[in-house]
Amino acid sequence: MDYTTEIKIILSDILGLGERCDSITADTFLLGNIPELDSVAVVTIILALEKEFSISINDDEISAQTFQTLGTLVDFVERKVAHKNKQSL
Repeated sequence: MDYTTEIKIILSDILGLGERCDSITADTFLLGNIPELDSVAVVTIILALEKEFSISINDDEISAQTFQTLGTLVDFVERKVAHKNKQSL
C-alpha cells in the first residue's frame, strides 16, 4: 500500500506547509530543503507516524537517509508497517 498521501498530510500539518505541500513529490528532498524540518519537527513527525500507522520506531532506526526525500520516508514507513503485519500473522 502507498502511504504517500497520509505522510504528506502529516508533514503538512506538523510543518505548516500549506499549499507548498502540493509540490512535494517522492523525489523532493526534505532535510536541508524544508527549513521547518528541524530536529524537533523530526521527533514530532516520528511520533505522528507511530500513531497514524500503529508502528514503533526505535531511535537507532532513524537516520538522515530516512528523511532524505519523501520517497525514502514513505519506503521506511511501508517497511515498518509490513514488518508489523508480518509479526501479527
